[in-house]
Amino acid sequence: MDSKERPPTDYRGLRKRNELWLLAAAFVVLVVVGGGLIGLLFGLGNMLTALPCLLAGAGAIAILYLFFALIGRWADK
Repeated sequence: MDSKERPPTDYRGLRKRNELWLLAAAFVVLVVVGGGLIGLLFGLGNMLTALPCLLAGAGAIAILYLFFALIGRWADK
């Protein structure tokens, strides 16, 4: 395949997809893996007690991501 026939690489789109995958992975690791470990080590009651804290941490990560995404869009204008 000739280099002139290939479409241009979309690095910005690739970065955006990677960031979203990393955000989803952070949620899964924090809530599912962290909650599962707490449930295994300390019991179901303590896992249910810790769940709001884990969700708050995941929410804080999401808020920071949205904040920096908005700043990035603002800077691109």
